[in-house]
Amino acid sequence: MPRSALANHHNARFEQLAEELGAIARLFGSRGWTPATSSNFSVRLDGNHCAVTISGRDKTRLTADDLMVVNLAGEAVDGPTGARPSAEAGLHLSLYRRDPTVGAVLHTHAPNSVLTTRLAPDAEKISLQGYELLKAFAGVTSHDVTLDIPVIANSQDIDALAAAADRRLDAHEGICWTYLIRDHGAYAWGPDLASTLRHLEALDYLLGIELELSRHDRRT
Repeated sequence: MPRSALANHHNARFEQLAEELGAIARLFGSRGWTPATSSNFSVRLDGNHCAVTISGRDKTRLTADDLMVVNLAGEAVDGPTGARPSAEAGLHLSLYRRDPTVGAVLHTHAPNSVLTTRLAPDAEKISLQGYELLKAFAGVTSHDVTLDIPVIANSQDIDALAAAADRRLDAHEGICWTYLIRDHGAYAWGPDLASTLRHLEALDYLLGIELELSRHDRRT
């Protein structure tokens, strides 16, 4: 597929974006968050387009050729010949459509996010309370809060999964920048790539602490 006027317009930004996402992907790879070509990333380019990772690519070797442009309806606008957006692009697009301030979405299969939902098979949310690091989430100004992380049942029907996530976010009370998909992984978003990365890293750290506490409780 030839490069479009949109991609040409964003060419310098597109290359810079690829470098930023590539660095993040390598960081995630070093942590074991993106095994076997899993995970997907996207960044909003304008009001109706985003750059999203291409399906099946090794994210730890991400370059501009591993990204493509889609509109918010999920239609390919620009990218390498034969490329398809990530199978889960619909979850990214749903977040962009529901909130025009969302600037980036990151999804990983980090072990802490998967273990958390495996160990709490009936939980519909994970509550994080009292941690200083909760202030890493935009809008949280004190440790003295409870942040609820929705847990959504997994499905191979991405449209149905996106609709389920939308319903949960519509009903959610309070600040929410992340959710977990059961037995699958974590989604995080934010106004820009840096804040989205911060949200995802804070979530993983806090889930790790909760897992350690649960191990301690089982030993005592």
